[in-house]
Amino acid sequence: MKKLIVLFAFFFGVSVSSAQTFGGSFMLASPQGEFRDNVDQLGFGLQLEGTLWAPSSERPVSIGLNAGYIVYGHISERRSWPGFPGVYLNLSRTNSIANLHVLIKFSPFMGPIRPYVEGIFGGNYLFTTSEVKSENSTEPIASSTNFDDFTWSYGGGAGLLFRLTENLGDVSSLFLDLKVRYMYGTSAEYLTENSVFINSLGDTIFTPQKSKTDLVTFHIGVVAYFNLL
Repeated sequence: MKKLIVLFAFFFGVSVSSAQTFGGSFMLASPQGEFRDNVDQLGFGLQLEGTLWAPSSERPVSIGLNAGYIVYGHISERRSWPGFPGVYLNLSRTNSIANLHVLIKFSPFMGPIRPYVEGIFGGNYLFTTSEVKSENSTEPIASSTNFDDFTWSYGGGAGLLFRLTENLGDVSSLFLDLKVRYMYGTSAEYLTENSVFINSLGDTIFTPQKSKTDLVTFHIGVVAYFNLL
């Protein structure tokens, strides 16, 4: 998990310093196909993206990177601490997807409302982490990655940019960004909220599911177009 955070931090640092557009959005994620058979609820998360140049009428196709984080399941439980009668712990378990994609965007319109289409190719990292805290503290006592896997991911989407304002220093235009994206995920193993069992001896048993990991995501966010250097 620490390596993943370092990778994302490096990506965001490079993107902000070199991008000609940069934006982020909140998203809802709906599992599709085989994935939906095992995960029957909406996920939620955030995504950031940057392109190396801003689309223009002369060069409507731009390329860049996109990174996202989705929570597709979460359980929080109160459990007694073995060996300490009357002492309880809070256990939380989170099922997550982190992804990183190459982004290709086609945006040929230059007015205040700009429809666009995009394609992505990269990978998903699916992982489940557990964390234990005392009842009266926000600091974790212990945490662990219970299960993880990697899968390739690709897809496309369409959206609309609505200009909010212009000429904000280095930002030439600021847009509201609304879009829908379909992501095809190849087969992976992962845990769900029903994949963890405690047997009669108190041992934790993990029973991962395996399927393709397709998602439809719905986004609302902002995108900044920077002045050309």
